[in-house]
Parts: sequence; C-alpha cells; structure tokens
Amino acid sequence: MSQRWDSVEPGPVTGISPAGWARVVLKGGTLALLVFGGLALLLLVRLVERPVYGLHRPLTPGITTFVCRWALRIIGLRHQINGTPMTGHGAVLANHTSWLDIFVLNAAKRVYFVSKSEVAGWPGIGWLARATGTMFIERNPARAREQTERMGERLLAGHRLLFFPEGTSTDGMQVLPFKSTLFQSFFADDLKEEIAVQPVTVNYREPHGTDPRIYGWWGDASFGAHLLVTLAQSPQGRVDVTYHTPLNVRDFSNRKDLTKACERAVRAGHQATL
Repeated sequence: MSQRWDSVEPGPVTGISPAGWARVVLKGGTLALLVFGGLALLLLVRLVERPVYGLHRPLTPGITTFVCRWALRIIGLRHQINGTPMTGHGAVLANHTSWLDIFVLNAAKRVYFVSKSEVAGWPGIGWLARATGTMFIERNPARAREQTERMGERLLAGHRLLFFPEGTSTDGMQVLPFKSTLFQSFFADDLKEEIAVQPVTVNYREPHGTDPRIYGWWGDASFGAHLLVTLAQSPQGRVDVTYHTPLNVRDFSNRKDLTKACERAVRAGHQATL
C-alpha cells in the first residue's frame, strides 16, 4: 500500500470484449458482496473482540483469510504456496506488484499492512484499510519514537505486520532495491530478542499468450482500469508465494545487514520462480 513505480511506461491495456464485460459484471458483483459482507461481519465480531482481547485478535483474522481465499477463487487466479508462513512474533517483508497482493498475502496467514498515513484519507480504500487493522505511519522524525513503540506493541501482541521495502509496486518483472529505514524499528531493545522477520517472494504468472506484466500495477494506471482488465481476463494465470526461512533479528548487528539478507532471499526466490 504505497506509491507506484513509474520508471517505465505501462504495458498496453487491451480492449474488453462483450464476454469480458460479462465477466466483469458477474465477478465484480460477487467480489463486492464477499468483501463488503466479510467486512461487515468482521466489524460486528470486532465489537466483542476489542473490549475482551484488546490488541489481540483471536477471532477476526479467520474472517479476513476466508474472504481473501475466496476473492482469489472468484477472480480465477490460482494460488500456489511454497514454504510455511511463520507462527511466532515478527514481521513479513515482500516484494510488491499490485493491489492483488492484499488478497494473496492474506490468503495463507493473516497479516496487517503497514502503510503511509496518506492512504487513511483515500476514498473507499482508506476506510477499508482502517477497518482491517492497517498501521499507518508518518514520515515525520518527531513521531518516529512513538510509531516505533506502537509497532512494537502490535508485534508483541502477535500481529504480523507486513512491509513492502521496495516502497512502491512494480510491473512484477524485477525486485527493486529494499529501503532499510523501517528495519530500524525491529532493533528496539524490547523487540530484537523476541521477533523474527520472514522474507516472502510473490511472483505472478501471466496466462498463456498475454503480456507478462498483466498483473502489475504501476505508473499512471488507475485502480479502476486495472481492476476491470483483471476481472475481464480469461483464462487467468497464477501467483506463486514463497515463504522463506524467518530471520531472527538478534542474529544481525544492524538494520542494513538485515535488509540485505531479506532482499537477497526475496530476489533469489523471484529469479528462481521466473
């Protein structure tokens, strides 16, 4: 959930056929019912869960995972998982290709996205992000300590916070250099001995005969246009998600070394899948 990579021109967007529009209407309507129905249920359950469990969320993650798995089925995107999602306290770091990553990364194990604060004010998306527990951060040095403490509370409460260290989404054909700034939060005194970081590689495989960048969302492409083209596509491709071995923060002397190790794992997984 970040700004999008715009260093190259977007790939061609083909016109949608009548059959494609029929798929858009059918899949789009079903997807909307699933997402907003699931969100309504989540908010109702959270009314009970919040006062009883506070930061801990033993009930609502199952709703999110169910919705995301079925969303991928409705879209028709096959979902292949390699490796095992971590179960202990810690964060997840992945390469970023598209808004589809939200469904893909929640389908195996509930995660809570970390996003820039501006997203909270976006129409529709901001409201959904707040309702599902996204953590918003500001690029303000004066609030760095406060945000680090809040992040630590959530990590120690069992929330697996998900970061996109590239800082942007791409066309899915490469992994951009990771930014190390947010990694510093993991080295707080009350965190570094307790948490691990799991690198995850997400790689989309295009349907036969289509642009290999079809699932990438970057540059000037609007969310609405990309959503329509994705729903209209038939047949769909697949997405491979590789969960690498979690890295204990205490085994690294500083954020830059941890950042490099995570980037190497994600990049190697991406190249191997391609």
